Amino acid sequence: MAIFSRVRDIFAANMTELLDRAEDPARMIRMIILEMEETLVEVRASAARSIADGKEMRRALTRLEKLQDSWTEKAELALSKDREDLAKQALIERQKAADMADGLREEIDQIDETLKTYEADIAKLQAKLREARSRQNAIANRLESAMTRAKARELLNGERTNDAFSRFESLERRADLAEGQADALGLSGPKSLEEEIAELKSSEKVDAELEAMKAALKKKSS
Repeated sequence: MAIFSRVRDIFAANMTELLDRAEDPARMIRMIILEMEETLVEVRASAARSIADGKEMRRALTRLEKLQDSWTEKAELALSKDREDLAKQALIERQKAADMADGLREEIDQIDETLKTYEADIAKLQAKLREARSRQNAIANRLESAMTRAKARELLNGERTNDAFSRFESLERRADLAEGQADALGLSGPKSLEEEIAELKSSEKVDAELEAMKAALKKKSS
C-alpha cells in the first residue's frame, strides 16, 4: 500500500508522526524512502519530457520565423512585379505562420513555468529524501545499540557466564590445594644453611641463660 498519494503529500508529511504511529519504524522508513525514490524518478522523467517538448517547439518556432521571412520576401517580390493579388496572398500566409508562432511561444512559456515547478519539486523531494535517510541511519544506530546492550546484559547475567565463573572458582580452589600441598612438602624437607645457623644461635642464647640461672641459684644457696 502506498504511503503517499501524490508529490504534495510527501512535502506535507511529518515523518516523526509517521514513525511514531508505525508498529515497525524500520520497515516504515524503508517504505517511505522507496516511495520517495520512485516519485523522484517519475518527476525527473516528466521534467525530461517537458525539456524535450520545449526543444522541439523552439525548433518549430525557428522554422515558422524563417517561413514568415520567406513570405515577406515573396510579397515584396510580387509587389515589385505589380502582382498585388499575389502579394496579398503571401501576406495572408505570413500571418498564418505568425499566428502559429505566437501559439508556440505561449506553449513554450507554459513549459518553462512547468520546468521551474519541476525544479522546485525535485529540490524539495531530495531534501525530504535526505531527511528520511538520516532518520533511517538514526533508527539503525538505535537498533544496533539496543542489540549490543542486550547481548552485554545476556553475557553478564546469562547461565554461560555464571557457569564460567563457577569454573573459575573451582580452578582457584584447585590452585589453593596445590599450593598447600607444595607448602606442606617444604615443611618436612631438609633445613637450609641459614636455618641451621639460626638454630645454633638460638641454642647458644638458651645455654647462656641456663648457666646464668645456675650461677644465681648457687650464689643464693651459699
